[in-house]
Amino acid sequence: MNKPISSSVWLLLGAILLVVALVPFDPHLSQSAQALPEPFVAFNARITDFGTFAWMIYGSATLVIIAYILARVVSSHGFAEKARAARRLSLYFLVTIGTASAVVHILKFFIGRARPEAFSDLGAYSLTPFASEWLFQSFPSGHSAAVGSFFGAFAMLAPRLRILFALGALTIGVTRVVVGAHYPSDVAAGLLVGLWSALMIAFLFARQNWVFRLDDKGWPRPKTQFPTHENV
Repeated sequence: MNKPISSSVWLLLGAILLVVALVPFDPHLSQSAQALPEPFVAFNARITDFGTFAWMIYGSATLVIIAYILARVVSSHGFAEKARAARRLSLYFLVTIGTASAVVHILKFFIGRARPEAFSDLGAYSLTPFASEWLFQSFPSGHSAAVGSFFGAFAMLAPRLRILFALGALTIGVTRVVVGAHYPSDVAAGLLVGLWSALMIAFLFARQNWVFRLDDKGWPRPKTQFPTHENV
C-alpha cells in the first residue's frame, strides 16, 4: 500500500473513532440542542435544507450536460477545450455527491437508527435494520453527507480555503441536531462519508489526469496549482 493511501486509511480510522466517541453523548447533546432559544432553532430550521442531495445532484448534472453541448456545437478549439474542462469539473462534483448519496442511503437502510423524534419511546440507540421509514433513517445524516461532499469537493479544489469550507459543512451539520432530525454522531458520520467521497473521487480523477494531478507525494492536487497551461 503506497503512502498516500496508507495515510488516508489512518485518517479514515481516526474519523471513525471520533464518530464512535460521540455516541455516548448523543442523548444529552441532542436534547440540549433542541432546548436552545426558539429564535435560534427557527434560524437553523431555515438554513438546514441547504444540505439536500437533490439540488446538488441535479445542478451538477445540468452543468455537465450544458458543457457537453457547448463543446459539441461551438467550433472554436479553445472554447471547446474550456467546455471540456468545465464538464470534467462538474462531473467531479456530480460523481462525488452521487457517491456520498449512494453510500449514506445504503448505510441508513442497513443500520435503521431511530431519529431523535422517537427518543421518548425508543431511546437514542434503537436500531431497526432494513426499515424504509423516515423515522428509522437517522444514521448517517444525509444532509451532512451532502454538504460534506459539496464543501469537501471545494476544499479539494481550493486547499487554502479548506477551513472555511469545513466550517460551512459543520454549520449545516449542526443545524440537523438543533432541529431534532439527527444525533451528533449521525452528523459526524455523514460529514465523514461526504468528505471521504470528495477525497476518493479526487484520487480517481487524478489518475485519469482530470481536474487533479498526483503531486510528488502521491496526493491529488488541483491541476491549476501546477506550472502548466493544460486545462483541467
